[in-house]
Amino acid sequence: MSDGKKTIVVKLGTSVLTGGSFTLDKAHMVELVRQCAQLKKKGHKIILVSSGAVAAGKEHLHLSCDLSNVNNKQMLAAVGQSHLIHTWQTLFNLYGMHVGQMLLTRADLDDRERYLNARDTLKALIKHDIVPIINENDAVATQEIKVGDNDNLSALAAILAKADKLLLLTDQPGLFTADPRANPDAKLINLVDKIDANLKALAGGSGTHLGTGGMATKLQAADIACRAGVEVIIAAGHKNNVIVDAALGKDVGTRFVATASVTESRKQWLMAGPPASGELILDDGAVRAMKHSGSSLLAKGLSDVLGEFERGAMVKLCDQNGAQIARGICRYSSSDLAQIKGQHSEQINQLLGYDYGAVVIHRDDLVLFGGLT
Repeated sequence: MSDGKKTIVVKLGTSVLTGGSFTLDKAHMVELVRQCAQLKKKGHKIILVSSGAVAAGKEHLHLSCDLSNVNNKQMLAAVGQSHLIHTWQTLFNLYGMHVGQMLLTRADLDDRERYLNARDTLKALIKHDIVPIINENDAVATQEIKVGDNDNLSALAAILAKADKLLLLTDQPGLFTADPRANPDAKLINLVDKIDANLKALAGGSGTHLGTGGMATKLQAADIACRAGVEVIIAAGHKNNVIVDAALGKDVGTRFVATASVTESRKQWLMAGPPASGELILDDGAVRAMKHSGSSLLAKGLSDVLGEFERGAMVKLCDQNGAQIARGICRYSSSDLAQIKGQHSEQINQLLGYDYGAVVIHRDDLVLFGGLT
């Protein structure tokens, strides 16, 4: 964010929330909330990706069961999720802050329309000064639709929110040159500008009995986020003032440098994305505005719609001669566009009875051809 205010995703692992026990460490959770409140007061936007549903369920039921059994973990998650979000709600209320829960699966992020809906919900929460608290929907997710761990979910959430920073908080101070639990000579790696095979070889497996992540999944998450233009920091969740210090750029943990800007990464994805499902014919004014002013596509500049497609589809953008000038992600279905083409943005809601915003394709969701940007 150009004004110095940042959007920061904070991923809290089970080990951070429980201190390695089988119950939530509410005293430490209060401290984490205090730090988030401090950053919010400075104008930063905070998003939490919170583990701990299984631990919360186990604590509430006082139940001893086999955690290697998927059904048992889903049952504990179903019970624990409500208790976890209630705990967060209570603690944030101490600082006069509201929270909103988002439960996601891989299917919500892979399907383009559901991705857009999730993004819109996240943006609405942030716009209204509500702290989103995201977790995987473990109670219903099958292996085929699971993200698999909250490290990777947090990376996807950071991309969804176009975040500036992703903080992966764990029980380790960061990434070391060797396993510090086994090698006393291991040294903390302060800065990483490239994640390669040698770096991945330093990571191990899952480190806790309730958690699903380890340093390997954190490296994977860091790689995903950095490629999308998000700076990543792995640090110890129990370090004093860690969230504030990491967010403000102080030397904390292991920092991973973003390898591309969000815009560049987005344009690359759009260029190499899925095949177009339809075609939009633009009038000359819309073509000029997009080529020379970097404008979004408005319904007013749309003269024809070819093909049938749903909201969130990839479409071609062509001029009056049929020459393709761009491709992008459309915010309206073909049937919607047939009703609003050539109309002013203010009329969309009146014509459809709803709207997904004033633009048909936002400039961030399209890439122009022929070397144009």
